Amino acid sequence: MPADTHRFCIAPMMDWSDRHCRFFWRLLSGRARLYTEMITSAALIHGNTERLLAHDSREHPLAVQLGGSDPAQLAEAASLCERAGYAEVNLNVGCPSDRVQSGAFGACLMHEPSTVAECIVAMRNAVDIPVTIKCRLGVDDNDSYQALCDFVGINRDAGCEVFVVHARKAWLKGLSPRQNREVPPLNYPRVFQLKKDFPELQIVLNGGLQTLEACQSALARLDGVMLGREAYQNPFLLAAVDSTLFNDKPGGLSRTEVAESFIDYIDSELARGTRLNHMTRHILGLFNG
Repeated sequence: MPADTHRFCIAPMMDWSDRHCRFFWRLLSGRARLYTEMITSAALIHGNTERLLAHDSREHPLAVQLGGSDPAQLAEAASLCERAGYAEVNLNVGCPSDRVQSGAFGACLMHEPSTVAECIVAMRNAVDIPVTIKCRLGVDDNDSYQALCDFVGINRDAGCEVFVVHARKAWLKGLSPRQNREVPPLNYPRVFQLKKDFPELQIVLNGGLQTLEACQSALARLDGVMLGREAYQNPFLLAAVDSTLFNDKPGGLSRTEVAESFIDYIDSELARGTRLNHMTRHILGLFNG
């Protein structure tokens, strides 16, 4: 993959990064790589596939995040995503929620690197688009640097070339998903070391990034950065991404122009029967900052 494909990404976030929010973000940045909310492979295969994968072509570059641990099922789901036009399939190996653990996927899979590798091989054999991983530094007491390197190494050998690393470990018992985003300390040096030890891979930093200045600092050592909550709660910072991080000419839309453009989108979606609050809830932070 080209070295700058993941230079700036917006994280997959449950209940937030739906198609309406992604369209809104795209009004602010043409360069950011966007991700869907996590979709389980079972839901995609047995549920309303068309609805789950619906998106506007203007959202691209766009990746889909899958949750699951069955190689054959993930391969089938990845194929559906490729046919729907997605540019990347990302496997969730970072979510610590009880619901996700009960399905035997997410962060608990860091205990089973060989299972993850089997999933990567199956998906890569099923699709031509890149298959990537989003993971943590470790889980519970399985959080040594060597364990992280073993996880990355076996999945590199399986064909994964891009690892998005949330720079915290996850506690699978005793902490809520929200606490797991805040309580375990950030460890950026470990992610920097991972890039040194795996220079052939794209390593993308996630966790705790709140400003484009912090992103620039990380990009001096890594291939990419991924913003989560800050992009949702203070979305207008995205308006400077293309010029600041990609050296594009300045001249994006103003806050008012973004709002007006999104109103046009809202009108078209209302005509299709979309509920107003499903769209307007995503722009509440536009005038923050």
